[in-house]
Amino acid sequence: MNDASGGRPPERGSASNVRNLADAIRKVRLAEVERADVVADLRDAERARLDMLADALADVFAEVPEGDDQFVAAIDTGSQPRFWIDMTAFVAMDRDRRTYRFLKDTRLGRTVILETTDLEAMADCVMHYVAERVIERERALEGDWLIRRAAQQDAPRDHRRSARRLARPEPAAPVAPPRASHLGWVAAAFLAGLLIGIVGLLAYAWVHVGG
Repeated sequence: MNDASGGRPPERGSASNVRNLADAIRKVRLAEVERADVVADLRDAERARLDMLADALADVFAEVPEGDDQFVAAIDTGSQPRFWIDMTAFVAMDRDRRTYRFLKDTRLGRTVILETTDLEAMADCVMHYVAERVIERERALEGDWLIRRAAQQDAPRDHRRSARRLARPEPAAPVAPPRASHLGWVAAAFLAGLLIGIVGLLAYAWVHVGG
């Protein structure tokens, strides 16, 4: 006789199926953990390289003139670590986690100043950038000082000119000459009066002499 249970498939939910599914879930979770560990290691590598660059530039930023607060010189802790030089320039690692990329945001978009795997070359480039920014700030401050100085020197001159203008008497307004039409009316009135006077004299003489 054949075994009644020999030709039947294992029932759903048997121990062997449960064990295999559990093993599969465990393997998937382990792979995810390993991938997460790899990503974490890569981020740590990026941060370590940026830390080395920051250490190489520590003396440079220490020599920045006192009062010049335009530089940041700090590494952020975002998803992609960045070593910020100032508010618009930073150094980040390329996708290979070995190449330094010095980037700057401008009005025309983001531009690449330097890409290199050499730590010393990148440190020199950042140092020259910092020096240029320090000189630009000094020139801007010098220009502001010259403008204020010129304004201070012009203020007394303007005051003296205003004082002389107030002390000087204002010239009398010129009298406009009489117009030709006014002269005609005056002459006509004079002639009319003269004619009336003559007529009156003749009338007086006529009455008295004729009488």
